[in-house]
Amino acid sequence: MPVFYDCSTAPSPRRARIVLAEKGVAHDVRQIDLASGEQLSPEFRAINPACTVPVLALDDGAVLTDNAGIAAWAEAVQPDPPLLGTTALEKAAVASWNSRIEGECFMAIAEVLRNRAKGMKDRALPGPENYPQIPELAERGRARLGHFLDRFEAHMAGRGWVATNDFTLADITAGVALDFAQWIKVDANEGRPAIAAWRERLAQRPSFAL
Repeated sequence: MPVFYDCSTAPSPRRARIVLAEKGVAHDVRQIDLASGEQLSPEFRAINPACTVPVLALDDGAVLTDNAGIAAWAEAVQPDPPLLGTTALEKAAVASWNSRIEGECFMAIAEVLRNRAKGMKDRALPGPENYPQIPELAERGRARLGHFLDRFEAHMAGRGWVATNDFTLADITAGVALDFAQWIKVDANEGRPAIAAWRERLAQRPSFAL
């Protein structure tokens, strides 16, 4: 059975956790305590030298070390329900929106948190190397997030889901990202009724309680 290396408090592995739940992929779970630096231990480095979670170790010895790989694998081994689109155009839309949300929303939030939080001093980027915080990047990240939310609200007006007519990976990425925004005291629902309605739909899915 695959082994999923998780951290229940972190947003990035939560994305993979939701994918595996939506797909119904059975797996064992091992928690990695990011707060104590367990991801930097020699034992975990041997599993993932990048020192990040999520990680999915497969039965054949292959190790998937990011959300993109885990989602692609899960879609291939368990096509239903489809999370990456079904037609060529849907697949393009899901990939495009997923990339956009990662770059314009997820990373903007991470810029704020990692360049401001006292507990992340010299850990401004995840991974095996230490990088100093740059306060100006936190200011830029907060501005970037605000601009993205304005665009996203306009996009979601009159829509049920982010990329297609169905729930997809783009909804998972965006939903987790906007929950993550609470870490920097940003309420994505405030003044944005379309986003608020969509997030209410997400909250009805059992996987989003994970």
